Amino acid sequence: MAFNLKNRHLLSLAHHSTEEIEFLVRLAAQLKQAKYSGTEQHMLTGKNIALIFEKASTRTRCSFEVAAHDQGAHVTYLGPSGSHIGHKESMKDTARVLGRMFDGIEYRGFHQSVVEELAEYAGVPVFNGLTDEFHPTQMLADALTMQEHSHKPFHHISFAYVGDGRNNMGRSLLLLGAKLGMDVRIGAPEGLQPDADLVEQCQKWAEESGGQVFVTASAEEAVRDVDFIHTDVWVSMGEPVDSWAERVDTLVPFQINDDLVRATNNPRVKIMHCLPAFHNSETTVGAQIAKTYPQLANGVEITESVFESPACIAFDQAENRMHTIKAVLVSSLA
Repeated sequence: MAFNLKNRHLLSLAHHSTEEIEFLVRLAAQLKQAKYSGTEQHMLTGKNIALIFEKASTRTRCSFEVAAHDQGAHVTYLGPSGSHIGHKESMKDTARVLGRMFDGIEYRGFHQSVVEELAEYAGVPVFNGLTDEFHPTQMLADALTMQEHSHKPFHHISFAYVGDGRNNMGRSLLLLGAKLGMDVRIGAPEGLQPDADLVEQCQKWAEESGGQVFVTASAEEAVRDVDFIHTDVWVSMGEPVDSWAERVDTLVPFQINDDLVRATNNPRVKIMHCLPAFHNSETTVGAQIAKTYPQLANGVEITESVFESPACIAFDQAENRMHTIKAVLVSSLA
């Protein structure tokens, strides 16, 4: 069954049905196969897409640019210092300008309310590349990756997210699992769990889709018998290293290490991370963290031994960002 997503925004997946999300994942798989086999067709020739980045990016920017190029579209990158957005011009006014020049607009920034305002006034499809609250393009990539590595229908897949459950990954994975009828668990300390309103809404979606939603303060309980474990950095981009102090002691029990992997009781469990990951002290930030917190020299949210193990499929996730973003662009703009 095909679905008409022409001119649709992608803001959080909250407004996409189970069937529409599944359709986007299937389309991404088809586009991925076409790219690998050299049979890809240009379906976006003549389209122009604006990329607004108020937060720096590697995967999101490259994924949008390559996906658009593969399909024959052109992109214009607007970085933090490349426009008047937020300084001399409101997002409402920016939306009404860019909407007259471009066929679609991607936004990566801070508040969800900003991307929603952009979508309200642009008059063209708007795609959320990341906000503090939601990360929908990552969710589509994660769904494709989990299906590729489990060979199961979504309603037979179980996964856990461990770490700060309030961030965009914890919130978005809860939503994704509930929408797709999956067995989704959030393992996070009390005080760092998803807000009650979101949990309640996701429980309702899970009842409709046949899924299960479970939030616990025990990492071991969250990961028991799962097919996949997800995690993310403990402090969001832009926050100083000093802000780690309040979270390190609380989140160390939620680190993905060899002991937690064994606690799954699943020798085939796969480990997922949206990247970048602090799995050693080889980066500038990693070195700063290791200097301040020596116990984290071999990894923060995930240890080096787990990240470099065959169980880790983070780079498959990273590639799938491009294929799933391509599916979003094609379904909305072609």
